[in-house]
Amino acid sequence: MVNAASETRNAGDLQTKEIQSLVDSAVKPLMKEYGIPGAIIGISMNGQQYFFPYGVSSKATNQKVNESTLFEIGSISKTFTATLATYAQVQGKLTLTDKVSQYLPELRGSHFDEISLINLATHTAGNLPMQVPDEVTNNAELMRYFKEWQPAYAAGTHRNYANPSIGLLGLITAKQLGQSFPAVMEQTVFPQLGMTHSYLQVPTNKMAEYAQGYNKQDQPVRLNPGVLADEAYGIKTSAVDLLRFIETNMQLHTISNALQQAIDATHMDYFDVGMMTQELIWEHYPYPIALDKLLAGHTQEVVFGSMPVTAIKPPQKPQPAQWVNKTGSTGGFAAYVAYIPAKKLAMVLLSNKNYPVPPRVTVGYQILTGLETLPN
Repeated sequence: MVNAASETRNAGDLQTKEIQSLVDSAVKPLMKEYGIPGAIIGISMNGQQYFFPYGVSSKATNQKVNESTLFEIGSISKTFTATLATYAQVQGKLTLTDKVSQYLPELRGSHFDEISLINLATHTAGNLPMQVPDEVTNNAELMRYFKEWQPAYAAGTHRNYANPSIGLLGLITAKQLGQSFPAVMEQTVFPQLGMTHSYLQVPTNKMAEYAQGYNKQDQPVRLNPGVLADEAYGIKTSAVDLLRFIETNMQLHTISNALQQAIDATHMDYFDVGMMTQELIWEHYPYPIALDKLLAGHTQEVVFGSMPVTAIKPPQKPQPAQWVNKTGSTGGFAAYVAYIPAKKLAMVLLSNKNYPVPPRVTVGYQILTGLETLPN
């Protein structure tokens, strides 16, 4: 006679094997097609975590990817910057509806008299460029650039995905909190989230766990930070830490009331972009959703173009039946996170090779929708 504990363990083993098979079928062809040296998938199902590492963190050392491997997550970092801004608001240090120039006197008399902090966190400031211009090498030059910048659109009318936008929000937030951005992120946000292996500057004693990235030409590269890099795309983290952050966004962990309020505030619906809804950095789609509809929100036109938007007034709390996601890229890394609050399902995909966004989204879709079909 099999005892109950054995039955539970056997059922768990079977579930893990089924999930492994599902993930293998999605990830292995992806890695082969794009020559990805290493990757890891983290999955959360009803609070139960699973991690599936693949390949190596460095082709030079052949060190295998594991749950502690550090990956650059690129623009997924923006979700942390948005969280820090809403946390500062909960603390009474700023108000997101305020105009930018209220916090940066050097920008008074510029177009930032009409641009709110919400616009910075929703890519609706006007038509800021995707990257900080190369000629801008310090904060003084940055302020001069912003002062002289001439938008093509009124704030709140178009979405233009832009690193300078969220970067400026991070700069303001750190100023209002009285610390440098790296200090407040590493000393306040990460610890409160229970993220013990996440960094803006990887410590010397953790460098062995920092994956080597590879660009599209298979050359080894790592992030070469510029102005606003920390605020816009600078976080290095593990699959374990990042999955915990996603679970916290689904309210699956106990954290301080102030930080939970801040996280929840990042998920208000601010702008209808047509194919998706813009929250504070996070993007969501109604769920269930067909793959082609999901991919429509990740085209070159949406990422690099200017999309007219309709403001949602007042901003709305989203429904749990939705697909929430964010992509992230650096020169040598590619990442994707997605979750379905109503299903308590989440997935993170981290890899040390830069490759296009649509295949990441497709793999994420295959995995999360496949998990739905597995028996509990």
